[in-house]
Amino acid sequence: MKRLLPGLLFLLVSLFFLPSKSFARHIIGGDITYECLGGGDYIFTLKMYRDCNCDNCADFDSPARIGIYECNGRDCSSLGRFDAKYRLDVGIESIKSVAAPDYPCLIPPDVCVQEALYVFKLSDYGVRLENNGVSYHVSYQRCCRNQTINNIIGPDNVGATYTIEITTTAQDSCNNSPVFNSFPPTVICAGAALEFDHSATDPDGDQLVYEFCPPLTGGGPILSTPQYSSCEGAQPDPACPPPYGNVSFIVPTYTAKAPMGGNPVISIDPNTGLITGTPDVLGQFVVGVCVSEYRNGVLLSKVFRDFQFNVASCDPTVIADVKEDAVVGDQEFLINSCGDFEISFENESYQRRFIDFFEWRFNFNGEIVTSNEWSPTFTFPGVGDYEGELILNPGTDCGDTAKIYVNLFPSIEAGFEYEYDTCFAGDVKFTDLSTTGAERIVDWNWNFGDGNSSVQQNPLHQYRSPGEIPVSLTVTDNNECEDTFVAPISYFPVPALIVIAPSSFAGCVPADIFFDNLSFPIDSTYEIEWDFGDGGTSGEISPTYTYQDPGDFTVDVKITSPIGCETDTTFNGLISMQESPKADFTIFPENPSSILPTVDLTDQSERAASWFYDFGNTYNTFERNPSYTYPDTGMYVITQIVTHPNGCQDTLSKMIDIQPEVRYFLPNAFTPNGDSVNDEYRGVGLMDGSTDFVMNIWNRWGELVFQAENPDDSWNGRKFNNGQEVPNGVYVVQVSYKSPRGEKIEVRGFATLIR
Repeated sequence: MKRLLPGLLFLLVSLFFLPSKSFARHIIGGDITYECLGGGDYIFTLKMYRDCNCDNCADFDSPARIGIYECNGRDCSSLGRFDAKYRLDVGIESIKSVAAPDYPCLIPPDVCVQEALYVFKLSDYGVRLENNGVSYHVSYQRCCRNQTINNIIGPDNVGATYTIEITTTAQDSCNNSPVFNSFPPTVICAGAALEFDHSATDPDGDQLVYEFCPPLTGGGPILSTPQYSSCEGAQPDPACPPPYGNVSFIVPTYTAKAPMGGNPVISIDPNTGLITGTPDVLGQFVVGVCVSEYRNGVLLSKVFRDFQFNVASCDPTVIADVKEDAVVGDQEFLINSCGDFEISFENESYQRRFIDFFEWRFNFNGEIVTSNEWSPTFTFPGVGDYEGELILNPGTDCGDTAKIYVNLFPSIEAGFEYEYDTCFAGDVKFTDLSTTGAERIVDWNWNFGDGNSSVQQNPLHQYRSPGEIPVSLTVTDNNECEDTFVAPISYFPVPALIVIAPSSFAGCVPADIFFDNLSFPIDSTYEIEWDFGDGGTSGEISPTYTYQDPGDFTVDVKITSPIGCETDTTFNGLISMQESPKADFTIFPENPSSILPTVDLTDQSERAASWFYDFGNTYNTFERNPSYTYPDTGMYVITQIVTHPNGCQDTLSKMIDIQPEVRYFLPNAFTPNGDSVNDEYRGVGLMDGSTDFVMNIWNRWGELVFQAENPDDSWNGRKFNNGQEVPNGVYVVQVSYKSPRGEKIEVRGFATLIR
């Protein structure tokens, strides 16, 4: 939206349109330039820059509140905010991100900068600048600057002014202001030479002179209304008139002419606008640059820009690195070799696309040996300590060097032999055969391949599982050189002793018995033969077997290994089984109900000496043929436990359902004549537990004459029991209800009414 509010009208309207309260601690730069179109018409370009990586940051203003003042020199100091010649509301034309600089050998931190572009043509607002012999000042103000700026006092409470003066000389010649060619880099790497072309282009070919100048203040941190839009507020509306104050640098460390130090100090060439120097202090620094435009020695205009330099520690991208055994210092690597004097080095340096030159250098007892291969192989003279270097891009900012230490030790070789009884399980004896050219072997580390280990030199080990088992021995000498030897053991003996559980068992038939084979070593490759003594057999390692008949039984087990070794054991009288009773009983009636809740149990068991019944609630009895009356309906489990004279038992359970029973009947006639005999009509029966009862009675024309929702309610022969008497005749009756278990029941009938 574009609007113009001159004079008093601006004051009145501003009372109704209060600004939003955002505290914009985010401003890092901006500038205003202009183009003359003739006839007092101009196009202005305002560029604003914000830090978009900050906390509690405000967005760019939309619209920007522009103030245009008409005054010369000291005349300007008498003007106030409401004396603006014109006030413009300018919307944002575009927002874009400012690209980070590309350093060839350094990675700067992530810095987010955005540019907002405001372009406004005066005639679009009905404005033209008449040449009245005075300057026009076009200004925009906003608080506050980025609070992390290092070189000025209180940056988070200091605003900024971006302004340009169109002098009478510039108006006379319809001058165009110079325009900066590019925005400074968002990040400068500390310690790296800076060379930034901050030049501008002048459309009229005028002479340009560059200098560092103080950034301007504008606005303040006040957020409350109505001061928010005042000259001390965060968003002056419109921008206040000149003259404008300068930011306060932290002197003597920083000044407007030397805003960020450096070695050499950062400076700007007055003729070219080239900014050079080497920043050496980390931080954020606000810098002001002015370019003055001269024609024939006469000053036409001065374009002002301020911006924020971010000086950061940048990570190098060219690093000399070697695959090493140990890192012993900064860029110092150690490589050890035991018995092998030919060393292949693995170059892990990065970033390779920036590495133009690399060289390996080693000192072989006074002789310097080099290689320009990326990952070379060197043959060293023999046992000893050697030093070398990997050199990248020497003499450049992209260079780096790695120091390399190589220790060559005598060889070490691991080895062992073993012996054991191949047919019957026992200890395996391992004998160390390792050798070293060093003083001695100091460590032995055995891995027996079954999850067990040893640090003895010559250990004994007993295996619980057979198989082709890989055994390894790792030995270490006093130089910390080590070697590993692996050899497989074909281990398939039969167990030295057959052990099973249970070791004895006495029980009642039928019985499922799990025979746990605890013998070792055995697995599925072994042949196992079980004989359970009653004709039953199995080939499983640990079977489960069911004994059906009483008696004493001997169990035989035979084991044959894959290589043909055999062993067997007989377990005499291992199993003793006794006769069991058989539980059984009948229930009468089969379908008991709430009306007939008594059940009679009749024992049908065999070989029983005693009986016990559990009726599924709190009642139980030792009677052989008991009777029991259930106090409530429901599902119950009746359990019979019978006991043999030898103590063996059997159990049988049966489920019964004591059904809730409802009985309901409709009479076929009644005589409502007041003689107290059959004067009312209602159904009869047992309705305990029923729900949703409804009785409807209709006459022969389909008219409803009575309705009840209680089975105890009755019809007296009058319409709905309180209307006129209905005539003699036959009436249709329908009753519906739900049984105690939710079943819907309907009963239909005819009621003959006779008086």
